Amino acid sequence: MANHKSALKRVRQSSARRERNRYYGKTMRNAVRNFRALTDASEAQNKLPELNSIIDRLASKGRIHKNKAANLKSSLAQHVNTLAV
Repeated sequence: MANHKSALKRVRQSSARRERNRYYGKTMRNAVRNFRALTDASEAQNKLPELNSIIDRLASKGRIHKNKAANLKSSLAQHVNTLAV
């Protein structure tokens, strides 16, 4: 364990950030899973901008990589397009 006050504070900060990042990541994964389970095209089209907003927010904060965000948004848009056909 750390001996300096600054190191102890750093341990507290990093554990708090880790918990926060895990929460946001899990929330996003659950939202994506629920979205992919949708079978109604109109409902999926209504929820897509909301989900894109969540993904963009996480990417802008650095919680997920911007390329991962772009790949997710692309695959979700493809999912909506396959439902519409």
